[in-house]
Amino acid sequence: MARYTGPSCKKCRKLDTKLFLKGGKCYSSCVMERRSAKPPMRGGSGRSFRSKQSEYAVRLAEKQRARRMIAMTEQPFRNTFARAAKTPGKTGEIFLRFLETRLDNIARRIGFATSLKTARQMVKHGHVKVNDKKVDIPSYQLKPGDRVSISSAAAETLVVRQGLEAAEKRSLRPSFITYDAAAREGKLLRWPDRGEMSFPVKELLIVEHYSK
Repeated sequence: MARYTGPSCKKCRKLDTKLFLKGGKCYSSCVMERRSAKPPMRGGSGRSFRSKQSEYAVRLAEKQRARRMIAMTEQPFRNTFARAAKTPGKTGEIFLRFLETRLDNIARRIGFATSLKTARQMVKHGHVKVNDKKVDIPSYQLKPGDRVSISSAAAETLVVRQGLEAAEKRSLRPSFITYDAAAREGKLLRWPDRGEMSFPVKELLIVEHYSK
Protein backbone atom coordinates (compact mmCIF):
# COMPACT_ATOMS: atom_id res chain seq x y z
CA MET A 1 0.00 0.00 0.00
CA ALA A 2 1.50 3.34 -1.05
CA ARG A 3 -0.41 5.47 1.42
CA TYR A 4 1.19 5.77 4.86
CA THR A 5 -1.19 4.78 7.68
CA GLY A 6 1.16 4.82 10.68
CA PRO A 7 1.61 7.45 13.41
CA SER A 8 1.93 10.99 12.03
CA CYS A 9 4.48 12.00 14.67
CA LYS A 10 6.82 9.26 13.44
CA LYS A 11 7.30 11.19 10.19
CA CYS A 12 8.33 14.30 12.13
CA ARG A 13 10.75 12.37 14.32
CA LYS A 14 12.36 10.67 11.34
CA LEU A 15 13.02 13.96 9.56
CA ASP A 16 13.64 15.88 12.81
CA THR A 17 11.18 18.55 11.61
CA LYS A 18 7.69 19.65 12.62
CA LEU A 19 5.47 18.83 9.65
CA PHE A 20 2.19 20.03 11.25
CA LEU A 21 0.34 16.90 10.20
CA LYS A 22 -2.07 16.80 13.15
CA GLY A 23 -3.51 20.30 13.02
CA GLY A 24 -4.11 21.95 16.39
CA LYS A 25 -2.35 19.17 18.32
CA CYS A 26 0.93 20.28 16.75
CA TYR A 27 0.62 23.55 18.66
CA SER A 28 -0.51 22.15 22.01
CA SER A 29 1.14 18.74 22.48
CA CYS A 30 4.01 18.32 20.04
CA VAL A 31 6.34 15.36 20.52
CA MET A 32 9.13 17.22 18.72
CA GLU A 33 9.05 20.08 21.22
CA ARG A 34 9.22 17.65 24.12
CA ARG A 35 12.19 15.95 22.50
CA SER A 36 14.03 19.24 21.93
CA ALA A 37 13.85 19.95 25.68
CA LYS A 38 15.93 16.83 26.41
CA PRO A 39 19.76 16.76 26.05
CA PRO A 40 20.96 14.86 22.95
CA MET A 41 22.24 11.31 23.34
CA ARG A 42 25.97 11.08 22.81
CA GLY A 43 28.55 8.35 22.58
CA GLY A 44 31.60 7.87 24.74
CA SER A 45 33.61 10.40 22.73
CA GLY A 46 31.01 13.14 23.31
CA ARG A 47 29.87 13.09 19.68
CA SER A 48 26.31 12.55 18.45
CA PHE A 49 25.40 9.05 17.28
CA ARG A 50 24.13 10.48 13.98
CA SER A 51 26.83 10.15 11.31
CA LYS A 52 27.59 12.75 8.68
CA GLN A 53 25.21 12.54 5.72
CA SER A 54 26.28 12.41 2.10
CA GLU A 55 25.22 15.15 -0.32
CA TYR A 56 22.70 12.78 -1.86
CA ALA A 57 21.20 11.95 1.55
CA VAL A 58 20.84 15.65 2.39
CA ARG A 59 19.01 16.37 -0.89
CA LEU A 60 16.84 13.27 -0.51
CA ALA A 61 15.86 14.22 3.04
CA GLU A 62 14.82 17.70 1.91
CA LYS A 63 12.70 16.25 -0.87
CA GLN A 64 11.11 13.80 1.55
CA ARG A 65 10.41 16.62 4.00
CA ALA A 66 8.43 18.59 1.40
CA ARG A 67 6.68 15.49 0.09
CA ARG A 68 5.49 14.46 3.52
CA MET A 69 4.34 17.95 4.41
CA ILE A 70 2.03 17.97 1.39
CA ALA A 71 1.24 14.24 1.88
CA MET A 72 1.86 13.15 -1.70
CA THR A 73 3.23 9.91 -3.07
CA GLU A 74 6.41 10.03 -5.14
CA GLN A 75 5.02 9.92 -8.68
CA PRO A 76 2.53 12.82 -8.39
CA PHE A 77 5.18 14.79 -6.51
CA ARG A 78 7.70 14.16 -9.28
CA ASN A 79 5.12 15.04 -11.96
CA THR A 80 4.43 18.36 -10.24
CA PHE A 81 8.15 19.11 -10.23
CA ALA A 82 8.40 18.24 -13.93
CA ARG A 83 5.59 20.70 -14.66
CA ALA A 84 7.35 23.37 -12.62
CA ALA A 85 10.61 22.74 -14.50
CA LYS A 86 8.82 23.53 -17.79
CA THR A 87 7.37 26.78 -16.43
CA PRO A 88 9.42 29.98 -16.94
CA GLY A 89 10.95 31.30 -13.73
CA LYS A 90 12.75 29.87 -10.72
CA THR A 91 11.94 26.18 -10.75
CA GLY A 92 12.14 25.73 -6.97
CA GLU A 93 9.79 28.59 -6.13
CA ILE A 94 7.34 27.67 -8.89
CA PHE A 95 7.31 24.08 -7.64
CA LEU A 96 6.46 25.17 -4.09
CA ARG A 97 3.86 27.56 -5.49
CA PHE A 98 2.14 24.66 -7.23
CA LEU A 99 2.09 22.75 -3.94
CA GLU A 100 0.88 25.77 -1.98
CA THR A 101 -2.05 26.49 -4.31
CA ARG A 102 -3.49 22.97 -4.41
CA LEU A 103 -7.15 22.99 -3.45
CA ASP A 104 -6.68 20.88 -0.31
CA ASN A 105 -3.87 23.11 0.97
CA ILE A 106 -5.73 26.36 0.26
CA ALA A 107 -8.82 24.96 2.02
CA ARG A 108 -6.60 24.30 5.03
CA ARG A 109 -5.03 27.75 4.97
CA ILE A 110 -8.42 29.42 4.67
CA GLY A 111 -9.36 27.64 7.89
CA PHE A 112 -11.87 25.05 6.75
CA ALA A 113 -9.70 22.43 8.51
CA THR A 114 -6.83 22.39 10.98
CA SER A 115 -4.85 19.76 9.09
CA LEU A 116 -4.17 18.89 5.47
CA LYS A 117 -5.52 15.37 6.00
CA THR A 118 -8.90 16.71 7.14
CA ALA A 119 -9.01 19.28 4.34
CA ARG A 120 -8.31 16.54 1.79
CA GLN A 121 -11.15 14.40 3.12
CA MET A 122 -13.54 17.35 2.89
CA VAL A 123 -12.60 17.92 -0.75
CA LYS A 124 -12.95 14.24 -1.63
CA HIS A 125 -16.38 14.10 -0.01
CA GLY A 126 -17.61 16.97 -2.15
CA HIS A 127 -17.93 19.62 0.57
CA VAL A 128 -15.70 22.20 -1.17
CA LYS A 129 -16.59 24.36 -4.16
CA VAL A 130 -14.41 26.41 -6.51
CA ASN A 131 -16.18 29.34 -8.13
CA ASP A 132 -19.52 27.86 -7.00
CA LYS A 133 -18.82 24.49 -8.64
CA LYS A 134 -18.15 21.36 -6.60
CA VAL A 135 -14.60 20.05 -7.02
CA ASP A 136 -13.63 16.75 -5.39
CA ILE A 137 -10.02 16.61 -6.60
CA PRO A 138 -7.58 17.59 -3.79
CA SER A 139 -4.77 18.32 -6.27
CA TYR A 140 -6.92 20.76 -8.27
CA GLN A 141 -4.68 23.71 -9.12
CA LEU A 142 -6.08 27.09 -8.15
CA LYS A 143 -5.15 30.38 -9.78
CA PRO A 144 -5.49 34.02 -8.67
CA GLY A 145 -9.12 35.10 -8.60
CA ASP A 146 -10.52 31.66 -7.75
CA ARG A 147 -13.07 31.54 -4.92
CA VAL A 148 -13.17 28.58 -2.53
CA SER A 149 -16.29 27.96 -0.45
CA ILE A 150 -17.67 25.19 1.73
CA SER A 151 -21.08 23.57 1.76
CA SER A 152 -23.57 24.77 4.36
CA ALA A 153 -23.79 21.28 5.87
CA ALA A 154 -20.04 21.03 6.41
CA ALA A 155 -19.81 24.61 7.69
CA GLU A 156 -21.86 23.65 10.74
CA THR A 157 -19.59 20.78 11.78
CA LEU A 158 -17.27 21.03 14.77
CA VAL A 159 -14.21 20.39 12.59
CA VAL A 160 -14.84 23.44 10.39
CA ARG A 161 -15.78 25.69 13.31
CA GLN A 162 -12.58 24.73 15.11
CA GLY A 163 -10.54 25.33 11.96
CA LEU A 164 -11.95 28.80 11.37
CA GLU A 165 -11.54 29.70 15.03
CA ALA A 166 -7.90 28.57 14.99
CA ALA A 167 -7.21 30.54 11.78
CA GLU A 168 -8.50 33.71 13.42
CA LYS A 169 -6.96 33.11 16.83
CA ARG A 170 -3.46 32.25 15.60
CA SER A 171 -3.55 34.54 12.55
CA LEU A 172 -2.79 31.58 10.31
CA ARG A 173 -4.49 32.96 7.23
CA PRO A 174 -1.87 34.42 4.82
CA SER A 175 -2.17 37.80 3.10
CA PHE A 176 -2.64 36.27 -0.37
CA ILE A 177 -5.99 34.86 0.80
CA THR A 178 -9.07 36.81 1.87
CA TYR A 179 -12.02 35.32 3.73
CA ASP A 180 -15.65 36.41 3.74
CA ALA A 181 -17.20 34.96 6.91
CA ALA A 182 -20.76 35.77 5.84
CA ALA A 183 -20.41 33.89 2.56
CA ARG A 184 -18.09 31.23 4.08
CA GLU A 185 -15.80 31.85 1.14
CA GLY A 186 -12.09 32.43 0.65
CA LYS A 187 -10.41 33.94 -2.37
CA LEU A 188 -6.91 33.51 -3.77
CA LEU A 189 -5.87 37.09 -4.48
CA ARG A 190 -2.47 36.46 -6.06
CA TRP A 191 0.35 33.97 -6.29
CA PRO A 192 2.04 33.61 -2.88
CA ASP A 193 5.51 35.00 -2.29
CA ARG A 194 8.19 32.57 -1.14
CA GLY A 195 8.08 33.82 2.44
CA GLU A 196 4.32 33.26 2.63
CA MET A 197 4.41 29.59 1.67
CA SER A 198 3.89 26.92 4.30
CA PHE A 199 6.92 24.82 3.34
CA PRO A 200 10.04 25.57 5.43
CA VAL A 201 12.33 23.67 3.06
CA LYS A 202 15.34 24.49 0.94
CA GLU A 203 13.86 24.19 -2.52
CA LEU A 204 17.27 24.39 -4.22
CA LEU A 205 18.17 21.01 -2.69
CA ILE A 206 14.99 19.52 -4.17
CA VAL A 207 15.86 20.95 -7.59
CA GLU A 208 19.36 19.46 -7.32
CA HIS A 209 17.93 16.10 -6.26
CA TYR A 210 15.70 15.80 -9.32
CA SER A 211 18.34 17.25 -11.65
CA LYS A 212 20.77 14.42 -11.04
